[in-house]
Formats: sequence, C-alpha cells, structure tokens
Amino acid sequence: MAGLGLLGAALLAVGALCLGTGCGELGYYRQSVVGHLDMISRAKPVDDWLADADTGGPLKQRLARSQQMRDFSVQVLKLPDNASYRRYADLQRPAVVWNVVATPELSLKLKTWCFPVTGCIGYRGYFDKAQAEALGAALRDEGLDVRVYGVPAYSTLGWTNWLGGDPLLNTFVDGSEGDLARLIFHELAHQKLYVEDDTLFNESFATAVERIGTRLWLQQHGDAADRERYQESQQRRRDFRELTASTRKQLEQLYASALPDADKRAGKARLLARLQEDYAQMKRERWGGFAGYDAWFASVNNASLGVLAAYTDLADDFERLFAQQGGDFERFYAEAAALAALPKAQRHAKLRAIR
Repeated sequence: MAGLGLLGAALLAVGALCLGTGCGELGYYRQSVVGHLDMISRAKPVDDWLADADTGGPLKQRLARSQQMRDFSVQVLKLPDNASYRRYADLQRPAVVWNVVATPELSLKLKTWCFPVTGCIGYRGYFDKAQAEALGAALRDEGLDVRVYGVPAYSTLGWTNWLGGDPLLNTFVDGSEGDLARLIFHELAHQKLYVEDDTLFNESFATAVERIGTRLWLQQHGDAADRERYQESQQRRRDFRELTASTRKQLEQLYASALPDADKRAGKARLLARLQEDYAQMKRERWGGFAGYDAWFASVNNASLGVLAAYTDLADDFERLFAQQGGDFERFYAEAAALAALPKAQRHAKLRAIR
C-alpha cells in the first residue's frame, strides 16, 4: 500500500523545536528529523544519475521512465509541478519507513497518534526498523493486536520542496511499469489534497488518482505486456479487498455482539483460520499460485484488517466522482476540495451517495 509513509514535514519543524525544549516525544521526533535528512542527503538529481557511467543500465532506464511519468503527472493528471520525484536516492534498505499499527484484541478500531498538520493518524512511522519493532513489542505487551510493515514510498505533502522535494527511492523504482506509475501518482495526489484527521478520505483520494492515472499512462505509453501485468495485479487487489472485507464485516459483527469475551476470542480464531483457508484456495484456483500476499496472510490479525479499511473504502466513490465530472481532472479536484471542506461525517456520506 502506497502512501503509508506519511511522516510529514510538520515532524521536521516540531522535531527541531523539541531538540531545544526536551519535549516528551524527543526521541521520536529526533529519528524523524535524522531519517529525513539522511534520505535527502543521499538524493541527487535524476539527470546526474543518468550521466553517471557507474549507474547501471536497468536503473537508468527506470529513472528515465520515471521522469516521463513525472511530466505526465503534470501535463495530463494536473498534479503539482514541483521538485518532488526529480531526484533519486539509494537508501540501501528495502523500505523507507516501517509503520506500526495496532488495535484492541476484540476490535478493528486503529490506535491513533496525533501530529501537527497531518492530524491524528492510525499509524506511527519509523525510519529505523528496530525502533518500529520495539514499539510493536511494547504495544503487544499491552494486549493489543499489532502489525509492523515496511513502506516503499514516502511523502511530506510537498512541504519540503525547498529541500529538493520527496525523492524517488530504490525501495520502489524497480517495480513494474504500472507499480512505478501508481506510486508516483499516489504520493503526488497527497500533495494536491490532504485533510487533517481523515486518513480514509486522504488515502482513498490518492488511491483513486493512482488508479485513474496509471490506467491512462499505460493506455498512452505502456505496451500490451505492461497493461496485462497491471490488469492482473489490479484483479488480485480486487480479489484481496473482497476477501478481506468479508472477514472484516464478520469480525465487526462478532465484536459488537453480546457474547462473552471468551466466545469472541474463539470466534475470532475461527474467522481468521477460515480467511487463511479461503486465501489458499483463491491463490490456487484464481491466481495460478501467485504468492505475493503470503507474508500478509501469514500474520493476519485485527491490526492488519483494520488498516485496510482505513485506506481504500472510499476509493471507488472517488472514481465515480471523477466520472461524474466528465473525466476532467481540474473539475474533479475542485469537487474533492469542496467535499474536504465539509465536516468529516458529511463528506463521507456525500461521497458514498455518488452513483
């Protein structure tokens, strides 16, 4: 899931303040500042990488392609024209940040952490995996369901363009044509529109822009093999969403029931075991053995399922809004911004009513 790496430029500003005041969150803010500055220090303009004889041919090809996508994002998708994704950094690790998400044992409601600008969000991100794992262990000791996962992409909502912007990273440039496009478009969508304290709205909006933009890119610039790979990937994503949504619904009903907690625990175990069985069947019968989701299902829990609901449940509604606006991006963004100005419950209700 792209976009889960939003630490935000606000952490940089507040982190700098905390360095001088000794605030309680000093350690967390310090790692966000140090991690971000380390990433920025490793980044250099894509043109420099392309001109460097030591840059491998496959990387040069991907970086050149990324700049075509970046131009497309401005010219066709009407996304921000700024410094972001014009530089590249090799972090020499598989993820840019690691996010920690947690829920109660018998609930899918995510624990939230609150920050300036980004507001309250259902995850806490770390540039260092060990620190993320340490928080995860502490939350498990409190009896919470926890998931710690690596995030390939990163956004500061455009607040650090004066430092060179958010860079392209080794953590995602090696993906397929469709994956590279969708990650760039998704992260830029966050720079176009972001609403404080509404992860569902923000991530669903960015997911819709990602889907629409990637389809258009592949139609105009991809080859038949690229389009087929992307379609197969999207079908697996749809299958995954449908399967997990069904389990989420059943768990929500179970947790809201009047059953004793012991019965709820037993019911939870049965539902998660059935989910594993259904996944194995789907993988075998529909996906031809594709194993890309194995790690996710291997440790599925409330936190895994809770974070899914927070990220995509309004994406289809945003796509319908785009169609309603005649496929015009500027009109679509204006309507999305108008919705963003409404109270949270009202904006969600209006989106869900779009048909």
